[in-house]
Amino acid sequence: MSESHLESVCQGKVRTFLTDVHVKIACQGKVRTFFTEVHVKIVRMSKKKRGKTVNNVGKSSRKKLRMSRKKRGKTVNNVGKSSRKYSRKNNNLTEKLPLFKYISKAKISAHEQEEARKNIQLCRKSCSSPPLNPEPSVTIETDRKALLIFSSVSHLHIHHVRGGSRVLARFSSSTVVATKPPGALFSWLTGGGSDSLPPLDFALKDVQLPPPLPDYVEPGKTKITTLTNGLKIASETSASPAASIGLYVDCGSVYETPASYGTTHLLERMAFKSTLNRSHLRIVREVEAIGGNVNAAASREHMIYTYDALKTYVPQMVELLVDCVRNPAFLDWEVNEQLEKVKAEIDEHSKNPQHLLLEAVHSAGYSGAYGNSLAATEATVNRLNNTVLEEFVAENYTAPRIVLSALGVEHEELLKVAEPLLSDLPKVPRTEEPAPVYVGGDYRRQADSGMTHFALAFEVPGGWLKEKDAMTLTVLQLLMGGGGSFSAGGPGKGMYSRLYLRVLNAYPQIHAFSAFSSIYNNTGLFGIQAATTSDFAPRAVEVATKELTAVANPGEVDRVQLDRAKQLTKSAILMNLESRMVASEDIGRQLLTYGERKPVEHFLKAIDAISANDIASVAQKLISSPLTMASCGDVLSLPTYDAVSSRFHSK
Repeated sequence: MSESHLESVCQGKVRTFLTDVHVKIACQGKVRTFFTEVHVKIVRMSKKKRGKTVNNVGKSSRKKLRMSRKKRGKTVNNVGKSSRKYSRKNNNLTEKLPLFKYISKAKISAHEQEEARKNIQLCRKSCSSPPLNPEPSVTIETDRKALLIFSSVSHLHIHHVRGGSRVLARFSSSTVVATKPPGALFSWLTGGGSDSLPPLDFALKDVQLPPPLPDYVEPGKTKITTLTNGLKIASETSASPAASIGLYVDCGSVYETPASYGTTHLLERMAFKSTLNRSHLRIVREVEAIGGNVNAAASREHMIYTYDALKTYVPQMVELLVDCVRNPAFLDWEVNEQLEKVKAEIDEHSKNPQHLLLEAVHSAGYSGAYGNSLAATEATVNRLNNTVLEEFVAENYTAPRIVLSALGVEHEELLKVAEPLLSDLPKVPRTEEPAPVYVGGDYRRQADSGMTHFALAFEVPGGWLKEKDAMTLTVLQLLMGGGGSFSAGGPGKGMYSRLYLRVLNAYPQIHAFSAFSSIYNNTGLFGIQAATTSDFAPRAVEVATKELTAVANPGEVDRVQLDRAKQLTKSAILMNLESRMVASEDIGRQLLTYGERKPVEHFLKAIDAISANDIASVAQKLISSPLTMASCGDVLSLPTYDAVSSRFHSK
């Protein structure tokens, strides 16, 4: 604190006030100045000596504190150059300052004068001006200390002041100032409430609080209703204030024909565009108005449209979601705009080795529908237009192939809103799902990059419909693990997986090495993908072959490795289901695959039942299928397809 003023920050501004001694407090965005009793004695001098009696300090304080130049010598303002001029005169307290000039003239005892001097000196010495951006704790402690010191000065008796007023009587006790602030005056310092705003630690008047939730809440049960046209509506309640609603269509790239290749990719981009009832701008504004989040995704077997918002807006969410799926306008200019974005994505995908490998193992491994690319290609994108989209939607978006699922919504409420909007969809017999034809094969794409990316994969026969094998392969994927050559480590990062311990830690030439799986309703793929320097590529392929054949040997996987992989699998399932959108998607996908929603406990028990022999048995069946090999980058040094395949089938 400078010689004759305090500084503090109030709403981002530093305001300086000059009085003889006064406390400056920031409260509700206002700066208020209050005199202690010493000031009352000093300021309330006779008009002959002071020229004017000052009874209060408020908005008119500047006017009231201006003294005549003839009687005071200088005009003293609360704020301005004069205050800085007084501050620069002397860095120490002397009799030249106005306070000490008038203390001796006030009608107080010598003992009280000395006590006032000591307290003022102590305050000015210890309470320095805070910086422009002070730490909150430092500012509070500093101002509180100043407050307590100044309040101790106020013990000087007010009845000695001639013509005294009771305006400041409530500040005559330091106890009141320090422990029980009047109204909102000192609430910023002491944490008290404001007169205009109720404190947060007391219940609001006439407000009925909801009963608290118990320590354990039984998970909601999934309720399913099938409409007369075959469309399913499913929901599950939750304690969350938000809800996630999704429309899931049993339609993906496997349903594309040569005339409609790439349609699902474009449909994903056309989601939530103009409909027959709304413009795209109106859809955006309606979603923004309720703070919602919409999303669309395409896969080989499903099209997904989701809406996430507060439960209050369930009717609006369902209506907009159904309108966007049932009544797309497919305006020419919007389709052309999205086609340009699809072309840009095609260019990006061509530079992404992981995306190239995933698409390549499907196109090389399958003959027919499952070999269709999930993304449009340069050869197919120019065939797409609004007519192709309309025909594809009319053929595949039928009632028996659609599920409306929701998490966090009462089933009766959802049914009341959704049934009138969906019950008039035509009841069309469900088309037969395309049968997977796995053949295996080889795909290579040369590029002078200095790196080689490759993948070795095998078929998972039966897919999710063979639940035990699918769950076993899920555990096997986490048991093998892997990842990039650099990891921050930590629990749950898979640092003790087989591919980390046996490959990534042993071969610095390998940049990435991990197990992957893509499992569908009736089929799937499982394998290893890797990235390595070109000169080490042949050795990396040999290492991948060795790791895949090793897990097929009985006794290779010990109990510790298996238990760790099972725990990782269960934790991944449970953590994913904590997300509303994932849980809603799980309901929709299970209904499309199984026709029912199996509880999570069912899958956890299936994981616990997996043994080391199950791992070896499934791995043996896996590598007995034809090999699918895909590679990109510098592939010239890679061994031939037949050479790699013989390493598996000769075992």
